Amino acid sequence: MQKSDCHGGVQLRNRGTVNSDQRTSSSAQIKQRTTVQQSKYSSSSCSPESVKKLHPRPSDKLNPKTINPFGEQPRAPSAFAAIYSKGGIPCRLVHGSVKHRLQWECPPENLPFDPLLITLAEGLRETKHPYTFVSKEGFRELLLVKGAPEKTVPLLPRLVPVLKAALVHSDDEVFERGLNALVQLSVIVGPSLNDHLKHLLTSLSKRLMDKKFKEPITSALQKLEQHGGSGSLIIIKSKIPTYCSICC
Repeated sequence: MQKSDCHGGVQLRNRGTVNSDQRTSSSAQIKQRTTVQQSKYSSSSCSPESVKKLHPRPSDKLNPKTINPFGEQPRAPSAFAAIYSKGGIPCRLVHGSVKHRLQWECPPENLPFDPLLITLAEGLRETKHPYTFVSKEGFRELLLVKGAPEKTVPLLPRLVPVLKAALVHSDDEVFERGLNALVQLSVIVGPSLNDHLKHLLTSLSKRLMDKKFKEPITSALQKLEQHGGSGSLIIIKSKIPTYCSICC
């Protein structure tokens, strides 16, 4: 009986040793497989394909497949910005401590109004500095030079559509610049503007519904009447019946 017990005890110890060895072997195999997988992952993450995805080649930018059609795309510069950057506007912006000013390359009275005045009027629709200041101030200063009326009147058929584009713009500051430019133009050309006035009044009539623009638009209409004479009043009343004449 004792021999049988000893033999049974040896078998149990042997089985325990085998089970322990099997567990150790299984653990080693799991660790080995994990190490191999990590090695494969590491090598794949550093593969040329993965590096290519992280650092795309410059030529990939030209491939339409790499462009997100829903992403924000860079905008091309406006016509005025392109002309200004190429030196097509013969003046430069001088930054002052209190206010900015323009310095012309030559006296403005010696400059051709065609196409400079029209280009400056197109710049009124800009929304970024320095284009906003250059276009607004350049338009104003060019109209103040000697002989401006004679040079401006022939350009009215091309100027009016450009000013109208500023007056119908959704940006409030663009509209205000267009309104001021219209008043400045009426001072210079007087009744000559009457033939084109009806094309500009529709947008003014719509903006009159906005309380913040009621006063500046009313003031502008009064100046249009003042410089355009009785003929302008008839046109203004036909488009804006609620307008009250300055003669009342």
